[in-house]
Amino acid sequence: MTFYRHRNRIERMFGHLKVNRAIATRYDQLANSFLGMTYLATARYWLKFVHAA
Repeated sequence: MTFYRHRNRIERMFGHLKVNRAIATRYDQLANSFLGMTYLATARYWLKFVHAA
């Protein structure tokens, strides 16, 4: 895959994750808290697809 394709995938993923207010506004001040919230949002996004399958 080209560099642009990888970048596009990452940008789209963050677009989907920004549905969560905490991710979109960077509500958490600490990097660890923000990373944890990102993990939770990603798991929630992934479970939507697993449940549909």
